[in-house]
Amino acid sequence: MRATDAFSPLTQTQAAAISSRPSLSYWQDAWRRLQQNKRATFSLYLIIGLLLFTFVGPFVWTVDPSAQDVDQISIGPGADRSATLVADYQPWYGDIASDFLYNDNVIGLTFAAPTSTQSVRLTWQSQDAMAPGGYRIYRNLFPINAGGALGLPLAETQNLYFEDRLDLRPIDYHYSVVALDARGQDSDLVATISTTVMRVITRSEALRRGLMTPEQQLDHGHEFKLGLHPLGTDYLGRDMLARLMHGARVSLFIGLFAPILYILFGVLYGSIAGFVGGMTDQVMMRFADFVVALPFLLFMILFKIVFGIGPGESGIMPMLVAMVVLLWPAAARLVRGQVLQIREEGYIGASRLLGAKTPYLLVRHMIPNTMGVILVTITFAVPSAIFTEAFLSFIGMGVAPPTPSWGSMCNEGIKTMLTHPHELIFPALFISITVLAFNLLGDGLRDALDARMRNRE
Repeated sequence: MRATDAFSPLTQTQAAAISSRPSLSYWQDAWRRLQQNKRATFSLYLIIGLLLFTFVGPFVWTVDPSAQDVDQISIGPGADRSATLVADYQPWYGDIASDFLYNDNVIGLTFAAPTSTQSVRLTWQSQDAMAPGGYRIYRNLFPINAGGALGLPLAETQNLYFEDRLDLRPIDYHYSVVALDARGQDSDLVATISTTVMRVITRSEALRRGLMTPEQQLDHGHEFKLGLHPLGTDYLGRDMLARLMHGARVSLFIGLFAPILYILFGVLYGSIAGFVGGMTDQVMMRFADFVVALPFLLFMILFKIVFGIGPGESGIMPMLVAMVVLLWPAAARLVRGQVLQIREEGYIGASRLLGAKTPYLLVRHMIPNTMGVILVTITFAVPSAIFTEAFLSFIGMGVAPPTPSWGSMCNEGIKTMLTHPHELIFPALFISITVLAFNLLGDGLRDALDARMRNRE
């Protein structure tokens, strides 16, 4: 059997189908193959969502990121927002409500009134013979175990009552009253009592916050719903969602603008070095090697000094300049390698014979033919820049409070990560999602823009 017998002529229908198939340009075919990559497509949509979250979100969620809600400090997502209307605060001098009885402990320690964020009132019985030095009051956020720490010392007193008004929040508190000996040292006479503090609000505060109108006559005990914070608040009572939106502007500005600048410079630098070649190429690339050896953190400090950025001030501009000055050699090396390969192509020689000058060849042939590599380089450089900004802000050399950025929010959140983990989890999650999305998109672009992948299909 001859080899030609294995082939048969096309039918008219098959020939018409092939001839009617639309031809695709390089970029159309790259977009088609990128859409076939599910991970890259999902990452692209995720990045678009992040951009909408950053630039459209503040117009939808109009909460001021610097406004403090002192009644809701460090609350997590979905926390109770109810506040009970109570009378204005009145000074207390140890009076006990008739329906409150002493508890069965060594000194009869009890609460003299319902506990609330307005005040916690403690009272106990006299033990003069066993407490010649008076009493010391402690407050703890955690249950007190035998032999464990009693918590924060609030006061020492000779009275048989004490009123706590120190930064009360609607959580559980554990109070201890310790009798002091004649030298003022803690004795073995200790009484402990626990309570769940209720969030309350006075009429004047409700009017100021717009929760009621002056014409309304509401009875004490009426419940209000305080401001909604979908992602909770930070340690100063600032809305986490608003701060994440505004912080994304800083993080994405550094993450997008800085890579575009230093990669464009690297593209121009590498194109000239690769196309000119010879001694010029050697000198230019040795200078690039020298720039690679420069320490980024040291130059970041020097640029902060040059720009006059003092402690506690935001260092966005020094960070941007340091990235542009020091991070371009990688892009320059990559583009130089591409240009060294492209300049040997036949169409480059034909353009030279027709009189094309070097600037025209670079702009018309060299850079467009390396555009795929450039786009992939940018997508891989963006997460690196975002992580660099987050790291510098985390160590206090980047964006300084109160300006929000994801890195500075992580720096603030790590201080309360054990008690209020949402203050660290949310900014760290946004950093991780953004970095992962750009990395997956860059991986998909690399496959879609590779001409060799097109030939394999």
